[in-house]
Amino acid sequence: MKAYIFPGQGAQFPGMGKDLYETSDVAKALFENANEILGFRITDIMFEGTAEELKETKVTQPAVFLHSVILAKVLDVTPEMVAGHSLGEFSALVVNGALSFEDGLKLVYQRAMAMQKACEIAPSTMAAVLNLDDKIVEDICASVDGVVVAANYNCPGQLVISGEYKAVEIACEKMKEAGAKRALILPVGGAFHSPMMEPARAELAAAIEATTFSTPSCPVYQNVTANAVTNPGEIQKNLISQLTGAVKWTQSVQQMITDGATSFTEVGPGKVLVGLVNKIDKEAATFSA
Repeated sequence: MKAYIFPGQGAQFPGMGKDLYETSDVAKALFENANEILGFRITDIMFEGTAEELKETKVTQPAVFLHSVILAKVLDVTPEMVAGHSLGEFSALVVNGALSFEDGLKLVYQRAMAMQKACEIAPSTMAAVLNLDDKIVEDICASVDGVVVAANYNCPGQLVISGEYKAVEIACEKMKEAGAKRALILPVGGAFHSPMMEPARAELAAAIEATTFSTPSCPVYQNVTANAVTNPGEIQKNLISQLTGAVKWTQSVQQMITDGATSFTEVGPGKVLVGLVNKIDKEAATFSA
């Protein structure tokens, strides 16, 4: 079975999508539609902007979403299962038909703005922990005063923690003492996929609940459950939980393989996800579109 996977924030690069715009009438029409929906020419920033301009949250998230979804439409992909890493879950839900292109873009933009506001409430961050068992990471997080949780289960031996800045700092020191190869604070705007995102979750929940979700053409393996989902109501519920819940990427890929995935194709900017899939299962066939 063909699995298609979609990257999240951090995969952006200057010039992204320009080749699609210039060579495909379908892509050009979708990009121009996106400019109208957003109320600013995001294409100008994607095609001509600097890396710094692309890092702005209100640009990054819709830019990565647009690159992924428009590339999938140009390639006319026919997935048998889909998954997306964090933001990439929205791309996956448009590609499998659970969300319309317009609704997906609107939700991604609302998500970006809500997360930006949540980041400004209190000092918070994320940190990558390498070569330490997941259970040890979870136990250390639980032992630290303050908010710090396991946020991204990227692949075996690579877990990202998230929370209040001081709590993350303390947890990093404990991780190193426990034998972590590295415990490195990341240059991110805030504590994504942690309780620190509760204000954003509450704001986005209203928008998601007001949006029409359809029965998808194939299952989506959602971040918070790592299981196949096709029920529109369940998809909505899991999408709302995603902002404060962990990204169970390792578990999602493992479940997709158990359920019959024979190949994984990453659609969108970068090749981060196929790299993670290869670390999760060395035998997996991977491609990048």
